Amino acid sequence: MIDPTHRLSDTSPDAEAVLLEIYRRMPAWKKIRIVEDENRTSRRLAMMGLRSRHPDESDRMLKRRLLGLLLGEADATTVYGPIEDLR
Repeated sequence: MIDPTHRLSDTSPDAEAVLLEIYRRMPAWKKIRIVEDENRTSRRLAMMGLRSRHPDESDRMLKRRLLGLLLGEADATTVYGPIEDLR
């Protein structure tokens, strides 16, 4: 449920009310698609940031770094092994 005390900082209350009504009327499949698109965009942006900070690393290493960001390094290490093993 949406917290009625939470306000968007850059949106007027009237505009926020319209936005919330649009989301309430939106079918579930469309909301899921929006979330999927946002997740995909976030991962792409994270990979771009990793590539800019580590330009000489392989795609495999960058993907492992991304997993560390997404899962937390401790869980990524448990599942995929230490990042040092890829060097």
